[in-house]
Amino acid sequence: MDINTLNLTEIRHTLHRLAEPSGCEVRTQQFLLDTLRTLQPTEIRTFGNSRNFLAVFDSGHDGPTTLFRADFDAVRVDETINIPYASDTAGVAHKCGHDGHSTILLGLAEQLHLHPLEKGRILLFFQAAEETGEGAGQLLQTGILDTYRPDRVYALHNIPGEPLGTVLCKTGSFTCSVISCDIELHGRTSHAAEPLKALSPYPAAKAITDELLALNQYDMARDDFRLLTLVEFRVGEPAYGVTAGHGVLRFTLRAKDDNLLQKTKLQLEEIVRRATATDGLQTSVSWKEYFAASSNAADAVTQIREAAQACGLAYKEKPQPFSWGEDFGLLTQHYNGALFGLGSGEHQPSLHHQHFDFPDELVPIGVKLFYEIARRG
Repeated sequence: MDINTLNLTEIRHTLHRLAEPSGCEVRTQQFLLDTLRTLQPTEIRTFGNSRNFLAVFDSGHDGPTTLFRADFDAVRVDETINIPYASDTAGVAHKCGHDGHSTILLGLAEQLHLHPLEKGRILLFFQAAEETGEGAGQLLQTGILDTYRPDRVYALHNIPGEPLGTVLCKTGSFTCSVISCDIELHGRTSHAAEPLKALSPYPAAKAITDELLALNQYDMARDDFRLLTLVEFRVGEPAYGVTAGHGVLRFTLRAKDDNLLQKTKLQLEEIVRRATATDGLQTSVSWKEYFAASSNAADAVTQIREAAQACGLAYKEKPQPFSWGEDFGLLTQHYNGALFGLGSGEHQPSLHHQHFDFPDELVPIGVKLFYEIARRG
């Protein structure tokens, strides 16, 4: 591969074809590593607890340490569009644009190789398992960032519906804190002809659902915005001679900031406890897929805005955070930095839509913007 002329479109298409879900990114990781090695970073660190890896471009001179992150896992959505580089993994496709994000980070690596910075060092964090909220935590668990102590951390996410190349950012929460949970209710079955001998979870399941949904505050402009979304309500099984004795509720919770999310978690557990305290149901609540709010620091936002202006890109101050979660938020809880959006087209289908495909023309824009941020330190 000619390191002076990486074909970023071809790279993005290869990543799209290799689409793998969170935690299974074997071929994707290998392809990214093989490509990255041609760009001769100072160091590449892989980790035993994940598919994450970290590349270091060190100038050898004192200066700031800046981390840039891109994710490379895909989502469990079928590829339904007819493209020559369609996913070859059944039921999995790059419908969130992580193939484009990682291509941009490889493009930044190429620029750092061809045009090294005069001072400081750049860390490129290629992240697996973003969709499940695991990758950032896995990196923190390794302790590697305690060694490098980045002064700032940055990441971008493409934003469908916004003009191509428009930069969106804001100080404070840029994405919500999000967590999901399973609520299991265990009662007692009986013959369907004798339902009074059963202990049905249905009354408690309905009461819990009604009370949780009543907590919703839908106005994103309010500080107490929070959204509890019911994603599954199931009682019993398709066994027509048996009265239901088991139920499952699944919810996703989100709030503007982490404090309100943690408070809502406690409220949920108390609601479940009250609803089942007197009827003898056995219950369990399990929490999963936690995404901390992306908390953008004011100085990092300033760097993004000034870099966007230097690149001739439109900059848009977002008045409210996005309601979805992003795993990069965990890094902004520990280090000064910011997540920003990069418009991927006004007519682009939404994230996770089966017709979504990251626009190739956005890749060089992202590379240029990342390099400008890196150059400014």
